[in-house]
Amino acid sequence: MQIQNEKILVLDFGGQYAQLIARRVREHNVYCEILIYKTPTTKIKANGYKGIIFTGGPNSVYAGDSPRCNANIFELGIPVLGICYGAQLMAYLLGGEVTPGIVKEYGNTVVKFDTESRLFAGNKAESVAWMSHTDYMAKLPQGFKASATSNDCPTAAIENPQKNLYAVQFHPEVSHTEQGTEILHNFIYNICDCKGDWVMSSFAESTIAALKEKIGNKKVLVGLSGGVDSSVAAVLLHRAVGKNLVCIFVDHGLLRKNEGDEVERVFKKQFDMNLIRVNAQERFLTKLSGVADPETKRKIIGEEFIRVFEEESKKLGNVEFLVQGTIYPDVVESGTGEAAVIKSHHNVGGLPENIGFEGVVEPLRDLFKDEVRKVGLELDIPEFLVWRQPFPGPGLAIRVMGDITEEKLNTLRDADYIFREEIANFGLEREINQYFAVYTGVRSVGVMGDSRTYDTTIALRAVTTTDFMTADWAHIPYEVLAKVSNRIINEVKGVNRIVYDVTSKPPSTIEWE
Repeated sequence: MQIQNEKILVLDFGGQYAQLIARRVREHNVYCEILIYKTPTTKIKANGYKGIIFTGGPNSVYAGDSPRCNANIFELGIPVLGICYGAQLMAYLLGGEVTPGIVKEYGNTVVKFDTESRLFAGNKAESVAWMSHTDYMAKLPQGFKASATSNDCPTAAIENPQKNLYAVQFHPEVSHTEQGTEILHNFIYNICDCKGDWVMSSFAESTIAALKEKIGNKKVLVGLSGGVDSSVAAVLLHRAVGKNLVCIFVDHGLLRKNEGDEVERVFKKQFDMNLIRVNAQERFLTKLSGVADPETKRKIIGEEFIRVFEEESKKLGNVEFLVQGTIYPDVVESGTGEAAVIKSHHNVGGLPENIGFEGVVEPLRDLFKDEVRKVGLELDIPEFLVWRQPFPGPGLAIRVMGDITEEKLNTLRDADYIFREEIANFGLEREINQYFAVYTGVRSVGVMGDSRTYDTTIALRAVTTTDFMTADWAHIPYEVLAKVSNRIINEVKGVNRIVYDVTSKPPSTIEWE
C-alpha cells in the first residue's frame, strides 16, 4: 500500500503536541506514525522511515530521569528534526551542553533565520515563532552551527547538514509560528526527499485492511451515536467485516431534538446496516438522578453504555469486539499517558476495567476532527452527516449544569434546536465549527407582559477551530444572535435570559462540563 512506501516517524518524548506534529506531516500528504522514545533503533531502522521528528516534552534533558532515546539513532542515516525538548536532546546526546537560560521564552518570539539553510529555504529572514522553554543549547555539538537566533536565544535553531540533523527550539507545528508550515515542508520534501503521495483514501484503505486482518470473521459491536466520529468508524467497520457488524444505537434520553429517529432512518435505510436501537432513557435518567458533578455524570454514562453493549451482545451470541469512535482530542483531554486530565470522555477515561469483550477497536484514535471528516467524504458518507455538529458521548447530560431532569432536557432541546436552525438559516453552519446551547441552571429576574418572571438562563456557545485542541469564540453577527435570542425567549417556556459565551480554548474547554 502507499503508506508503506513513504513515511515519517514522530518519536514521542511526552509532549502535548506529538499528535499535532503527525497531523501536520499528514497535511503534507506524507504518512506519519508515532512511537514512544524507548523504541529500539533496530525497529526504527527496519521500518524504513524517510525521516524522524523528535517531539517536545516537559523535562530537562540533563535531569537523571528525563526521557532519552538511544544515541545510535543518529547513525542510521535517517534525517532527524528535533523540536524544543527534542532539539535540546539532540544537542545533549551528541556532546553539546544544555543549561537553564538566563531569560525564559514563552509565546510569540521574533526569530531571525539563516535562509541559506535547507530547513529555512524560501522563508523570510525574520518572522514570529512560538517558543516555550526555560533551557537552551548553550554549547553546540561538534559539526553543528546555529541557523536561527532570537534576542534571548542564540541557538533558536542548529544544524549539521552533512549528517541531515536539524533542531529548532521553537514549535513549527503550531499555528502561532508564522512560517511553521514552510519549515516542515522543507524538512519533509527538501531534506527527507519525500514525494507526498499519501491521502485520506490511503488511510481508509489501510485501516479497512488492518481491521479485516485483526477481526477476521468475528462479530463486532459499534456504539453508534449518529455523530461524525461514530458514523465514520461504523462505515469503516462495515466495509471491513460486512454483516458481522452490528450497530448498537443507545438512545439514552440525552439526545438532541428528533435525533434518535434521524439516526435510525439514515443507518437502517440508507446504509443498510444491522442497527439495533435500544431505548434506555429511563435507565440512564434513573442512574443520573440527583447527580450534579460532571465527572460523575461521565463515569455513570460510560459504565451504562458498556453494560448495555454487554447485554445486547449476549442476545446476539458471541460478539468479540467493541468499536468506538474515539478521536485524538478525546485522548488528550482524558489525560492518557503523562497528560493531565482535563475531562474524562466516556469512551476513554470513562470505561470500566472489565468491559466484557475480547478487545476495543478505535480506528479513528489517531485523527483530529477535520481528518475524520475527510475520511468520511472518502468513504462517500453524505455531506449532511459528515458535517453534522459534534456531539459529546454523554450528550445533553454535560450541557445541563447541575442535576438532570426531563423538564430541563426538554427546555435545552428546544433552545438548542432554534440556535442550530438559525445558524443554518443564515448560512453560517460551515463557518462555525461547533455551536450549541447550554442549560446553565442560573435563574434570574425578568419582565414579560408587565409581570415579574424568575426563570432560566440559556447560554449559547459557538467556536471556530481546525483541530478542536484550541478554539476561538465565533464572532456571530449581532443580527443572528438577536434572532436566536428573540425566538428562544418567545418559543421556549421557562427561559427569560440568553447569554453568549466569548471565551476561547484555552483557558476554557469547548463544552461547559
